[in-house]
Amino acid sequence: MRSRTSARAARFTESVIREMTRMAHAHGAINLAQGFPDFPAPNELKEAACAAIREDLNQYAVTWGTKSLRDALADKYRRHNRMTVDPETMVTVCCGATEAMISSLLAIIDPGDEVVIFEPFYENYGPDAILSGATPRFVALHPPDWRFDEREVAAAFTNRTKAVVINTPNNPTGRVFTREELEFLAGLCRTWDAIAVTDEPYEHIVFDGRKHLSMATIDGMAERTITVSALSKTFSVTGWRLGYAIAPPDLTSAIRKVHDFLTVGAPHPLQEAAARLLPKADPILAALGNEYQERRDVFVAGLRDAGVDAAKPPEGAYYILAEISKYGFPDDVAFARWMVQEIGVAAVPGSSFTSDPRSGSRFVRFCFPKKLETLREAALRLKRLARATIPHVP
Repeated sequence: MRSRTSARAARFTESVIREMTRMAHAHGAINLAQGFPDFPAPNELKEAACAAIREDLNQYAVTWGTKSLRDALADKYRRHNRMTVDPETMVTVCCGATEAMISSLLAIIDPGDEVVIFEPFYENYGPDAILSGATPRFVALHPPDWRFDEREVAAAFTNRTKAVVINTPNNPTGRVFTREELEFLAGLCRTWDAIAVTDEPYEHIVFDGRKHLSMATIDGMAERTITVSALSKTFSVTGWRLGYAIAPPDLTSAIRKVHDFLTVGAPHPLQEAAARLLPKADPILAALGNEYQERRDVFVAGLRDAGVDAAKPPEGAYYILAEISKYGFPDDVAFARWMVQEIGVAAVPGSSFTSDPRSGSRFVRFCFPKKLETLREAALRLKRLARATIPHVP
């Protein structure tokens, strides 16, 4: 009998992150698996959304985004990222960065094209490559500093390389790519005529005085970079699904066509709310890194006090990879499932972020976009690991 489902869909699983969230709900665990805040969004943003709804901005917006939001994004990128962005020809507002990423890849990839992906990687990138018909070429970010080997990266580029996916600040490692690293990757893109697809939703969440640098500002890269980002992490509205892709006009034209037939458009009143806040959001953006650095420091200290072997504290974003080998479980999945039930804390198995599950099986990922009291309670629960009876799992 012919299969009722596609071979493409059989090549990847459901999101493990969402699965762990469901388990957290079922067992009353603290959810440090899925990256969403447990604190409120800015009041001004919420009031702007209510006002837009009352003003009846409730029908379809322009498919690629309201003019007000595209203008606000262009202004933000001029001031904060030092990028020259034409809001009429270079911005596509999408239903989250997730949709912006797959729209971008579908717009540039033909079956058989190769895409270089660093691993550990955000779990969507593997399915994105499959759905777009790309052949992924994985390159390791090596612990404990999560840096790449230039020789390994150079070896991954060939005349079939169409794109490289760059996520900085990085999920799940917390790395912030340096100018030198981006310039090296830019050189490879120019040599092999490849496009950099950069995923930058954590651009304002950087620590210890570091600065985020957009690939599109590197010499020669403005015309060969698609910058993907979102407002959800910056303004704590992950449920609003407001993302976007910024690209040269020829690439934007293709992205807009794909986006139109995937989702038509992002929610009109929420776009308008974001457009009204962005021009006044500099104080929020300035405070964001400091606020998350406090959360990082509190949680890292709590992990260490609980005896959890956390990798190097993240340089940006809001994730921490922790080493779990000492607990004696056969793999990260068994550990994560046991921990959510017995310890009351949910994390994501590290194998969710690697092409070969064995290479990620020593780690779990915790996220810390939470109230300080939530993080302290999670660390207190994790102290139970030191005295827990670890079950024998064959």
